[in-house]
Amino acid sequence: MIHPLSDVKSPYIGENTNIWQFCVIFPEARIGSECNICAQVLIENDVVIGNRCTVKSGVQLWDGIRIEDDVFIGPNATFTNDHVPRSRHHKPVVEKTVIRKGASIGANCTIVAGITIGAYALIGAGSVVTKNIPPFTVWYGNPARMKGYITQEGVLLNKNYQDKKGETHSIISETK
Repeated sequence: MIHPLSDVKSPYIGENTNIWQFCVIFPEARIGSECNICAQVLIENDVVIGNRCTVKSGVQLWDGIRIEDDVFIGPNATFTNDHVPRSRHHKPVVEKTVIRKGASIGANCTIVAGITIGAYALIGAGSVVTKNIPPFTVWYGNPARMKGYITQEGVLLNKNYQDKKGETHSIISETK
């Protein structure tokens, strides 16, 4: 479903993907199946979004961003693709940012260009991410700092791999 008040130029939209009102999707953008692209999202040409992703309202995805399957991006999360931006100066190659499978990015986060956020990692709301984030880790703050771990199922763990009940969990890290 593509809302009639959106401007979607891309033919590369997967099945059962919803694109809500006031979105702008450039002609070469690629969006997988069963995604939910909420209102007021902009997606540039050199962006690839996997399957079953949610992109909440107010997010702009600039050239060079790669988002794998099952990723959640919270409202008003901000991405960059240039460490030295200048008006009327466009670099021929933008920096690549990769969000790995199952990662979650909280509302109002800032994700600096050229980093990778590991599989199933969780970035807390309002965080500023300035470096690569390992899989299955929890980060928040400005700048974001590691606060613990998270399982694939979303169970939060402290730095000793214990949940709130004190039970210890094993994290199987993906090598990406």
